Amino acid sequence: MQVSRRGFYDWMGRSESERASSNRVLLTRIWELFIQYREVYGAPRIHKALLAEGYDCGLNRVARLMRENNIVPKTIRKFRTTTDSRRSRAAADNILARDFEADRPNEKWVADVTFIPTREGWLFLATVLDLFSRKIVGWSMGSRLTSGLAQTALQNAIDARSPEPGLIVHSDRGKEYHAGEYQQLLKRHGLICSMSARGDCYDNAVMESFFHSLKVEEVHHQDFRTRAEARAALFDYIEIFYNRQRLHSSIGYQSPVEFENELLLN
Repeated sequence: MQVSRRGFYDWMGRSESERASSNRVLLTRIWELFIQYREVYGAPRIHKALLAEGYDCGLNRVARLMRENNIVPKTIRKFRTTTDSRRSRAAADNILARDFEADRPNEKWVADVTFIPTREGWLFLATVLDLFSRKIVGWSMGSRLTSGLAQTALQNAIDARSPEPGLIVHSDRGKEYHAGEYQQLLKRHGLICSMSARGDCYDNAVMESFFHSLKVEEVHHQDFRTRAEARAALFDYIEIFYNRQRLHSSIGYQSPVEFENELLLN
């Protein structure tokens, strides 16, 4: 190996450098955080979590340690669209117009439906998200894609948040959002209906992003035997992880609940 005997024994007796010792400690915490956050965080979110704990480290250093130790977040799978808008009635105007910023809670909500595969068949999930904090404020699940599913998710959001009239609720053109009961629920509470252009997922990009995270971070790495098993996992992901623990880059690397609580304190 072209190394002298003396040089080899000098190397063997040399103590670990301060930098190497620091990297070893940092790497241990990186692994702990990676596992704690369900193996879905890449270097930027791990770095933010470390800074919040008082670690003095740069993003490049964290990224290098993760790369060298094969710490790789869960991979992406192709997203599939579930809503059928081919036979929808006349759509509402796109009032939201891709303006996904909100100045306060309960100013703008977005809604959509996705499906989760289980060995028993599909489990459909309808969700409502507040654009201010990215919090899921209402959701419902069922074995069939019906108008009642979307209506229940919206009703749960209304019950939980008690929004003032004038709140914009944006969705795609799916039949479940055109249903009379859903539209009546909006009108009873003075909520404004907004709908995407036909077949344009970018008009509801924030909700698509949530479904993407849900599938990548939870669903694609599970083999649900029953719908009940999937329900339990989705509840845990939404209410425990996504709303209360997951760091969101769009709100300063805070969780939605933390972001809203900070607003109340100020």
